[in-house]
Amino acid sequence: MVDGRAQLMRDDYCDGLGDCLPACPTGAISFVEREAAAYDEKAVFANKQKKMQQGMNLSGGCPGMRMKTIRHEEPSAAESAPAAAQSRLSQWPVQIKLIPVNAPFFSGAKLLIAADCTAYAYAAFHERFIRGHITLVGCPKLDSVDYSEKLTEIIRNNDIRSVAVVRMEVPCCGGLEHAAKTALQQSGKFIPWQVVTISTDGRILETTAP
Repeated sequence: MVDGRAQLMRDDYCDGLGDCLPACPTGAISFVEREAAAYDEKAVFANKQKKMQQGMNLSGGCPGMRMKTIRHEEPSAAESAPAAAQSRLSQWPVQIKLIPVNAPFFSGAKLLIAADCTAYAYAAFHERFIRGHITLVGCPKLDSVDYSEKLTEIIRNNDIRSVAVVRMEVPCCGGLEHAAKTALQQSGKFIPWQVVTISTDGRILETTAP
């Protein structure tokens, strides 16, 4: 990155497809038409192999894609045999893109809007967040959509009692938080809400509310 813009390291690493454009969360990538060296698939492959062997440092890329190994302390013998966990999910589907706007279970609901990864990162996700809530999940980076329009319709057309947004600490999840806040504003309703941020190693980092 130079002055907030992505810089092409080598012409022969770019095939001109443009698949990287919708994947950049900051909009720092754009096309410039000019004469360039031909795309070299062998050079790209060799570069990938080299970086893998060196334990590629992704600090210069999207923070949400940084690799890390997470180690947790082993539980004691008494803690290692808990009672069978029970799912607290009360409806299906759960994906924002799939769920009907006027689903009957939205009536009087406490709404949970969660990033896909949060349920994997936070161990007690069902008990802490899903229990007693109608759950909507999505990933703005992978879906490449703005959820705000559909979330606005859900909140506007149903008796929603509260909204909880649970996101990961990575910047990509900012799109989910933004969509939820935009939906709350555009719905024309005053509804209690909060945003909970989960770390990549499974801790609650921050809880914010108006």
